[in-house]
Amino acid sequence: MNSRALLRRGFTQISDFGCDADKHDNSKYVNDPIHGYISLDEQVLQLIDTPQFQRLRHLKQMGSSYYVFPGASHNRFEHCVGTSYLASTVVKGFAQHQPELGIDERDARCVTLAGLCHDLGHGPFSHVFDNEFIPRACPGKTWSHEEGSEMMLHHAIDENHIDIDEDDIKFIKQLIRGSSKPVGDEKMFLFDIVANKRNGVDVDKFDYIQRDCYNVGVNSSYDFQRLMLNSRVIDDEVCYNAKEAFNLTEMFHTRYSLHKRVYSHRAAKAIEFMIVDALLIADPVLQLSESVTSPHMYQSLTDEIVRDIERSTVPELREARDIITRIHTRNIYKFVDEYILPADMASIANSACINEAKIVGYRSDNDDFVERDVLIDFCLIHYGMRKDNPVDRVSFYSKYNTAERFPISSSLISLCVPEKYEERILRIFTRTPSKRGQIQGAARRLMKELSSSIVASSPSNSSAHITPNRGLTLPNNLSLSPAKRRRLDFGKLPGEDK
Repeated sequence: MNSRALLRRGFTQISDFGCDADKHDNSKYVNDPIHGYISLDEQVLQLIDTPQFQRLRHLKQMGSSYYVFPGASHNRFEHCVGTSYLASTVVKGFAQHQPELGIDERDARCVTLAGLCHDLGHGPFSHVFDNEFIPRACPGKTWSHEEGSEMMLHHAIDENHIDIDEDDIKFIKQLIRGSSKPVGDEKMFLFDIVANKRNGVDVDKFDYIQRDCYNVGVNSSYDFQRLMLNSRVIDDEVCYNAKEAFNLTEMFHTRYSLHKRVYSHRAAKAIEFMIVDALLIADPVLQLSESVTSPHMYQSLTDEIVRDIERSTVPELREARDIITRIHTRNIYKFVDEYILPADMASIANSACINEAKIVGYRSDNDDFVERDVLIDFCLIHYGMRKDNPVDRVSFYSKYNTAERFPISSSLISLCVPEKYEERILRIFTRTPSKRGQIQGAARRLMKELSSSIVASSPSNSSAHITPNRGLTLPNNLSLSPAKRRRLDFGKLPGEDK
């Protein structure tokens, strides 16, 4: 269902808050593959037509996944435009169908701009920058892309002399961060639209799930337009028609499936490790980590930093250039092994219990790998609310009574729902592909020892036994093609003897 169909259902694109003809005449339309024709009014265009927002054209929406899924070439730019459109559509739909809510032009404008600017602060390769690079480049520093979005929003407004009231800027920043608690005198349901902290049902997910599925060729099994059309505000909270309960369940399952199959793909994660290694080597020279406190520096920091490193002739960046060459020649770090950790073993899912040094400690006599060869990844995949079912936090209404909200138990939605909603996955990679078999053997000896110790200390935790996945077991006589042998020889780390 495109924007024209939504209009027929009563949702408006152009504000009903007394916009004059000049504002309408200054609007522009873009044709989006997900939402059809999108109207961009003058206020939205003011921010879009800034260097700070145009920077998003150079940030891949799915980061390193583009190296694995060729269709994942879409950028943060179109996602933010799509999120802004959906935010505007929702808030104006509420204003038209529930005038008692008292939604005014300022509410609609701020929600729309929050949707537009919510990802302004993403760094190179999106979450790779704030979740992986910054913690390693600046140990102890807490920084998120939401903080970056606030910084870049102020920068865009100041540098381009955009007339936005300071109170409105504060409100937009609050909407970007989201809140599940009252924020001053603001209407709480407005915080459910862009970044919903109550239950995770928001237009940000509506857009990126559909857009990512479309671009990587994965079928989406839920319908976000139905959710929008069957939503209303009750008791200051966005609620959904009871008949959409299974549709919401499918939305969260689709999110989980994308994380499982696409976002955490093994090859994408291996390349992510390589990108982080390259950025860490380049950081002292290019001062990448310092850019998070300088909007002028951050404005020029995009995925193209990889090309900047490639083009450089600085000797200090030689190792970083070698890593990037390995990515281009598909001589990437290699996946070694994977364990889905039972709940009884959640206590060991941390770097204190499982780390590179401990795996090295379980080498056999003939092994020669070192800590530098080993990479550990703890991956937590869930439905959006960690161990909880997010649908349990959603409020519904009945078509027979649209003034009362209520929860719906999972057992009333379907009996074929998961018993658990999160999984902890331990994955092991190596920088040196030729050492893969050695590392797997040592890691499996470590995991056997850990699971045995847990069972011995608490016999009731019999599920803590970990059985290695036979499908991942490397044969002792693993034979490689001549081409792969050449790649393994080439793949030795810079500085190693070949």
